[in-house]
Amino acid sequence: MAKRKTIKPKHVPMGLIQTPFFERLNALSRAKSWTGWAGYISPLVLDTVEFEYFAIRNQATLFDISPMHKYRVTGPDALAVLNRLVTRDVSKIRDGRVGYVMWCDEEGMLIDDGTLFRFSETDFRLCCQEPMFTWLLDTAWGYDVRIIDESDEIAAVSLQGPTSWSLLQDAGFADVSAMKPFDWREVEPDIWISRTGFTGDLGYEIWVPWAKATVLWDRLWAAGDHWGLRAIGFEALNMSRIEAGFIAAGVDFQPVHAAMRLHRGRTPIELGFGKMVHFDKGHFNGRRALLKQRENGGRYALVKIDIEGFKPADGALLYHKKKKEVGFVTSGIWSPTMKSNIALAELKAPYGIDIVDHIWAEIYVNEEGQWDKRLVPVTLQDKPFFSNTRARATPPRPY
Repeated sequence: MAKRKTIKPKHVPMGLIQTPFFERLNALSRAKSWTGWAGYISPLVLDTVEFEYFAIRNQATLFDISPMHKYRVTGPDALAVLNRLVTRDVSKIRDGRVGYVMWCDEEGMLIDDGTLFRFSETDFRLCCQEPMFTWLLDTAWGYDVRIIDESDEIAAVSLQGPTSWSLLQDAGFADVSAMKPFDWREVEPDIWISRTGFTGDLGYEIWVPWAKATVLWDRLWAAGDHWGLRAIGFEALNMSRIEAGFIAAGVDFQPVHAAMRLHRGRTPIELGFGKMVHFDKGHFNGRRALLKQRENGGRYALVKIDIEGFKPADGALLYHKKKKEVGFVTSGIWSPTMKSNIALAELKAPYGIDIVDHIWAEIYVNEEGQWDKRLVPVTLQDKPFFSNTRARATPPRPY
């Protein structure tokens, strides 16, 4: 395992750990704006949010995803353990494919979501936001399976944007043009590429042993000038994931193991992922509670909304007919690409389910030092705000 170093440079929060890409990122950082992610240092902004956001939509970008928790699940019962853990049927994920998964406690409340990489029926890697090692061990009790925490052994970088495929070709990687969304493969010894990402655009994630990470970065960076490669921070990535309609743990839902108050958890059904709950596969954590909720209905609904005007509504309260408070915005931005005010919002049932009209957002606007309260109409959406055919095109088209 690679030795981890504590951060010392100025303008960087002390006590956090460097990923193997930190020195490259710090050299590029003008903003010196950092945050902590799973105990590691991670950039909020390297240059400006605007430059980084438009690079995602028009060029190619690199984002360090090494802080993600990564767990290897191997052994004769690996498939059974994971089907016991997550809500979807893992047996339907083929070798060399990646599946988006969710897992719950026995009350059906979401613990976390993540991506599941299948090597074979006896070999998987689970990547997620929250620390899950103890929970995985509890889930695997009595099964013939081995669980290894690979978080400090496997580094990863997300290469996203319309020129990402062309950049990979110029960098000399094996041809990945035949890879479909959610495919993954070993393109070279110890280098794995998955066609996955958090932007809703064409993109890849590249996985490599910790000790070989900087060689990978330098190889991508050397091929990047022609394709407009730019390193980015979390704030630009957050804008693109809201446009794509992706949810974020700790923002759009509270992982129930981290919630300090009762009833703060949310179920996959309440978050709009009822289709990812496969009741016909047999027992899994939370199945009984989710069956009951399917019959009786959820308490909340997480919805996509378009808000009139151009003032971002992040955190705004939502009202029905301008009177009754029925929810709030969990994530909201002005979308430069869509030229609209978009958000994800949580509504109390039956709002967002049976009642979808006459919803208003309360927005506060500061104009020349004076705050003004406005109620603006909201329209519910049933599709991602941003959708581009290049994200699904196989093979990808040059840009």
